[in-house]
Amino acid sequence: MRRSLALCYHLTAALLLLAFLHAPLAGAQPLPWQLCDSAAGNYTEGSAYQANIRALAGGLPRNASASPALFAKGAAGAAPDAVYALALCRGDTNASSCAACVAAAFRNAQQLCAFNRHATMFDDPCILRYSGQDFLANVTDNSGRFVAFNGNNVSAGAAAAAFDAASGRLVNATADYAAGDPTRRFGTGEEGYDATYPKIYSLAQCTPDMEAADCRSCLRDIIEKFTPQYFVGKPGGRVFGVRCNFRFETYSFFSGRPLLQLPDVLPPAPAPAPAAAEEERTRNRTGLILAITLPIVAALLLISTCVCFWRRRKSAERKPSVPLPSTNPDDIQSIDSLLLDLSTLRAATDNFAESNKLGEGGFGAVYKGVLSEGEEIAVKRLSQSSTQGIEELKTELVLVAKLQHKNLVRLLGVCLEGQEKLLVYEYMPNRSLDTVLFGTFHRRFLYESTSSSDRFLVVPLADAEKSRGLDWGKRLKIVNGVARGLQYLHEDSQLRIVHRDLKASNVLLDSDCNPKISDFGLAKLFGWDQSQAVTSHIAGT
Repeated sequence: MRRSLALCYHLTAALLLLAFLHAPLAGAQPLPWQLCDSAAGNYTEGSAYQANIRALAGGLPRNASASPALFAKGAAGAAPDAVYALALCRGDTNASSCAACVAAAFRNAQQLCAFNRHATMFDDPCILRYSGQDFLANVTDNSGRFVAFNGNNVSAGAAAAAFDAASGRLVNATADYAAGDPTRRFGTGEEGYDATYPKIYSLAQCTPDMEAADCRSCLRDIIEKFTPQYFVGKPGGRVFGVRCNFRFETYSFFSGRPLLQLPDVLPPAPAPAPAAAEEERTRNRTGLILAITLPIVAALLLISTCVCFWRRRKSAERKPSVPLPSTNPDDIQSIDSLLLDLSTLRAATDNFAESNKLGEGGFGAVYKGVLSEGEEIAVKRLSQSSTQGIEELKTELVLVAKLQHKNLVRLLGVCLEGQEKLLVYEYMPNRSLDTVLFGTFHRRFLYESTSSSDRFLVVPLADAEKSRGLDWGKRLKIVNGVARGLQYLHEDSQLRIVHRDLKASNVLLDSDCNPKISDFGLAKLFGWDQSQAVTSHIAGT
């Protein structure tokens, strides 16, 4: 009877995931982002307007890549079928990448904005706009913009305010640098910050046909307009505009060395030493204050110590005995056998390259790596600001190393060198369940300025191909696998464990969509004769 009730409980817990599984199977596409203006009218297949678009598509990519400014504009045909176009490549790209991007932008615009006379494409590393209206002469018209930001948050309070001040200083300085560049109106910047975010990077650009004052005014407008609305407390964000754009991140996202380097953010300098007479007066006042307060503080400390000792003793009497994972020499030796060199993991992940990043959370980032023998791995790089110490980490590793089940992610190794704390797990090709269903937690926002109102569109980043392939047979297999993993943790493992953070992002999928539960950072141990417990704080999401 008890076994049946337990199985029912595990299946009920797993079926809570059906709220995630019963989701739309298709989502929006990633970059490029398109801005289609159907109100400007349409053209027809085989029309003169279409022929003029194709004529520009044949020449504009070559002209932009051949220009020292990586910029080109032009027109084709006569009214009412005239087409005007502008192409701008990012200042850190090369000629071949620029030509390829602009050519792809023309193709994408005719597919994503099919038969629209007016279309804008935003991509890395180029921007394209064509229209039946002559917009080329008005260099200050930056209407029609995309706004995107990092979905994570900088820690609340003074830290967030300090980060916003530092990133704002860098963004504005980079904008000034770009406005002062007479050739490309382009700038990149770097600024040292703290242990959590060692560097902040930024980029700003205008079309090179703008004057310096117009470029600075355009950048100031989008920085002042969108930063307070979307980027407060965010570690990254960007605004795409045809005439000007900017971006900042806590990782390097542009090619080459930054063109501008600001001094690192430093703590406030200490106040200057007081004059000798003032120092003497201060010393006298300090001695008097200490003479009065020290006896009072000593008495309060004695009372507090007695109270804490009494409360700890009473708590120990009430607290049930719960077995903790042992840290005996055999266990630590088993962990030491999993230790990997930092140089090995740096080589496997290409020095933690941004292109190898699989995701990022409150603990830090996860990178894909390939060992020298060809084995694929996932490397969890804990943030240097993590309060978890070496001994606590070893205890957690002992716990994870003892868990062996086909529906739990397998630990392959650990690296504890210097300030680095790295956990190495088996690589799961299909990543996490939430990525397949919804994409990442970042959201992109489309901003379109019109004469009557402002329009915002929430666009989730879903993996459409993987989502469509998640049929109901695979969904049932995922639910069953999660239930079996929970049953193992609750009843069949050496330790009795409650995960406490089960969610779609902590369910990883292998190449056959077999589910594996991951992330035991918030797990709680129970005694075998223990049926309930009261936690001291909220955990999980």
